[in-house]
Amino acid sequence: MLARVEERLAALLAQERAYWSEQNPDALELVDCVGAMVASGGKRLRPAFCIAAYLAAGGDPESEVAVDAAAALELMHTSALLHDDVLDESELRRGGPTAHVLHATLHRERDWHGDARHYGQSVAMLAGNLAIVYAERLLAHCPPAARSVWGELSTELMVGQFLDVRAAARFQPDIPLARWIALFKSGRYTVYRPLAVGAMLAGGSPELLTPFEEYGLALGEAFQLRDDLLDAFGDTDITGKPARLDFKQHKMTLLMSFALQDEPEVKALVGDDLPNTDPEELHALLLKTGMKDRVESVIEERLKVANDAVSAALPAEWAAELHAMARAAAYREK
Repeated sequence: MLARVEERLAALLAQERAYWSEQNPDALELVDCVGAMVASGGKRLRPAFCIAAYLAAGGDPESEVAVDAAAALELMHTSALLHDDVLDESELRRGGPTAHVLHATLHRERDWHGDARHYGQSVAMLAGNLAIVYAERLLAHCPPAARSVWGELSTELMVGQFLDVRAAARFQPDIPLARWIALFKSGRYTVYRPLAVGAMLAGGSPELLTPFEEYGLALGEAFQLRDDLLDAFGDTDITGKPARLDFKQHKMTLLMSFALQDEPEVKALVGDDLPNTDPEELHALLLKTGMKDRVESVIEERLKVANDAVSAALPAEWAAELHAMARAAAYREK
């Protein structure tokens, strides 16, 4: 079914290109901004979790509605990435220039009027909004139970994004808040809600939602902690994203909350000015104080909680599938 999700995404974007080629070819730059992000790769985690839950709950493998819902989840993620890159002022995504950087460059090359940076950001934000519009179109035939879960997912993502921005501005070590943000931005949005959408589409038993939630929240925290480690210790050539960006954007990640709360040397180095702290010096200190190893141990513990949650609730075949998906998400390299 995941291959059909890819086909659905490609067909939707091709249809949009054909329509706007006739209506107003200038609009293709916006459509292609969405298309480029979709085509640039990505892990397709949200569609994969949705389809896995759908099939595990006894869904029909031939269903087009399930394929559309899984594709909608990927388009929602496309929107989030386009917006994230503007909010984070990131210059790289998946090894290439981010949308706002690309369109700012085009503005300058064309010698257009106004501020190129603002233009690029505007295009990226509008493209992110367009991706949500496309996602909503794909959900036209989604049954009410699954549609309700989609609404919760969308709300939690936006609130989680706001609290992430707010925490960066406030810049106070707060492990409960950092964990809460991770749960809503990763645990629910990336894992639990896609699982719940799939289960509801299949008419699955409500009893499945409890183990799916336990699995999703535990894996979501592991997923976010892996993100933190990749930002702090990853290789840009592998991740396709700038290294140490969380440091430069003074993000109060779980990793930084742990470090600032428990490591006096880190607190002394950073003070109240993470953006002006030398990223390499902070990187070395995090290694010296053992924060990388500590976070790895938390990831391992969270992964066990996730796996235990579904082991008793699902047939062995599907429990093993979700175990494998959890390990791939928690121990990814980009």
